[in-house]
Order: sequence, then C-alpha cells, then structure tokens
Amino acid sequence: MDWFSKPGKLTAEEGDTVILNEGGNKFCFVVLKKDAFHQNKFGTYFHNNMIGKPYGSKVHSKSKTGWVHILRPTPELWTICLSHRTQILYSTDISTVVTQLDLKPGSVVVESGTGSGSLSHALIRTIRPSGHLHTFEFHEVRAKKAMEEFESHGLKDYVTVKHADACNDGFGLENVADAVFLDLPKPWDAIESAVKALKRSGGRLCSFSPCIEQVQQTCDKLTELGFKEIKTYSALERSYNVKSLSLGETNITEPPTTYLHEALTNRKRKRDGDDADKRQQKKEKKVMAEGIERLVSYPANRMPGHTGYLTFATLRMRSGAG
Repeated sequence: MDWFSKPGKLTAEEGDTVILNEGGNKFCFVVLKKDAFHQNKFGTYFHNNMIGKPYGSKVHSKSKTGWVHILRPTPELWTICLSHRTQILYSTDISTVVTQLDLKPGSVVVESGTGSGSLSHALIRTIRPSGHLHTFEFHEVRAKKAMEEFESHGLKDYVTVKHADACNDGFGLENVADAVFLDLPKPWDAIESAVKALKRSGGRLCSFSPCIEQVQQTCDKLTELGFKEIKTYSALERSYNVKSLSLGETNITEPPTTYLHEALTNRKRKRDGDDADKRQQKKEKKVMAEGIERLVSYPANRMPGHTGYLTFATLRMRSGAG
C-alpha cells in the first residue's frame, strides 16, 4: 500500500514507515518492526507499543521519562526528516514548483536530478493515480537508494528512476511530458532534451539554481529555444512569533503597534538590567502589571534566507501537435 492510497488509514501497522515527533520541531522516521525499538536521549521506545496505535498517539519511553507522537508520513514531514544525500528543496520552494508547473492528477513530469527525493514525493502525490514521474540521477548509488525508498513507500508504480547524465545523454523521451524540472549545475545543457521530452501541445519548465549567473545563462538558452513567459522567483518564508503580553491601557488614538513596541522595549530594558533609570522602570512595571493581557504577533528576529532561484518558462504548441 502506498502512502497516499488510503487517506482514511488511521492506525500504524507493522512494516509501515512512520514519522516520530520527538518534541518541538524534532522529527525522525522509523520502519515499524515487531520487537524492534527506537532510542533517543530521552529513552527507549518499543515498536510493539506503536503497532496498532492510531496516528497522533503519544507513546512513552520504557522509563516513562520521554515520549513521542506517531505521525502518518506526508511529503512535508518526509522533507523534514529524510536522509540527506544531497542538498534538498524545502516546502516553500516545492509548493511554488507544483503550483507554477500547473501539475494535477494525470500529469507526466520529468525531473533531473533526483537527489534525496524530497521534491519527488511531493510530485508523486500531486500527479497520482494516473500520472507518472520520470526522474534522472547521474550518481548510481543515489539513484539506487531513491528507487529503494520509492518501493518501500509503495510508490514504484508512479515513478521511473533512471541512472543517467541528463546533460550529456539527454532524457531519451519524446512528446510525453507536461512539465520538466531541472536541478543541475548546468541546466542550459539539458534544455534541448527537455524540449524533446515536452508534449508538442506545449508544457512548462522549471530550473532551480542557487546562483544568479546560472539563471542568466539558463534564461538565454530558454529564449534561444523559443520559450515564452520566462520568470524567475525567489521564495522566502516570513515567520511570526505569537506571545501574550500586558500592553497596558489601550489608547484608541494611537496605532496598536505603538503599544507592542513599548511593551517589547520595556521587557528588553528589564532583561538588560538598565540601572540608569530605576524610577522609570518601576513606573513601567506598575503599568505593565495593571495592563490587559493580549495576544500579539511580530516578525521573528531570524528567518530562513535565500535558498535558490526558481526560473519558470512556457513552451507553446509546436507544429505536429495533435
């Protein structure tokens, strides 16, 4: 059974790959086996205590000092905890790729290279049950490992893994793909082969590159080969913190941000131990104590930065299209 075939599956069974949440943002995956166990710094967790349990269950360690939650695998969770054989795409970029390539059930996609399979799992979920993914990886060991993972996850019917150098050898496909994704050091060397792989009725192409110089050469090649609507995106995630703060008496004549700024400033001043103005601190403390508790949000001080550039382009219908 594949990961996505039975959305109503509620319990973890022997042989299943499950995701364990070990607290906070810490995740890992295990394959459930009878009499096996998982161990972390908080204790030992027996698989027998997980088999047959509903997803979302809390399982305690042998010593009762630790716990984990059992979660059903999704592409998003797999991206967080998979074994990194290469640098990977994360959910922010993946969602942009799936949307901009206009993928849907039944779509045929060509991907190069496979890498750690992070994007591949999201592509398969989107195009199944009638679509297919052709993924190429020039590194033989990585290609073999990717195929093993797809088989263990029950996804082999939706994907073909090929060990090949797409830049030098091409894809060997003609008039079959609705979309092509390239994650290569020199994507411009694979674009001619991508044109052959795309259906004559037209299709979309995406190239992921970490450097703007790569983007420039890719765009030049896309223009040369007749691609239109060439656009490059950099997807950034903006996180917000949510806290309960005492903001004092609300004054509707001033913007709400004023109170948030003052409250955060007051907290920082108290943390820093500013001895220059003790009376002012005491006054502010009294105001804060008498204030009203409110939930407020503000941007995180540190947020993930640039991962790479996503270049999208459209190949129009060509002669001979049916």
